[in-house]
Amino acid sequence: MSLHLRALSPRLLVAAAAAVLLAGCEIPGIWPDPRIAQREEESKAIGGACRHALRGLEDCYTLNPKASKAAVFAGWKEMDAYMRENKLEGSPSVIDKNDKPEKKSATADSKGAGTRSPG
Repeated sequence: MSLHLRALSPRLLVAAAAAVLLAGCEIPGIWPDPRIAQREEESKAIGGACRHALRGLEDCYTLNPKASKAAVFAGWKEMDAYMRENKLEGSPSVIDKNDKPEKKSATADSKGAGTRSPG
């Protein structure tokens, strides 16, 4: 029996050493991509913001087509529960999806600024 234990001990030592060495390694492909987790968190934040702005889910989906619908819904639902629990009122959004910011025309500014002749 002592011969069997002597033959087994180097194998156990190698296996234990390999387990200890691999325990500290980060092997690519095992953990999820952090960018995916970040996009999910951003989508949840979008959903929460939509609920606070008194927007419906459909409007939120339309305004944020790249966001994950499941995560938007989760954020909206979470914010809804929080607002109901704390008896908070939402604040309506001042920007409508059809409103476009006014742009100053660069041609009108440049024509009037530097073309005057002295005198």
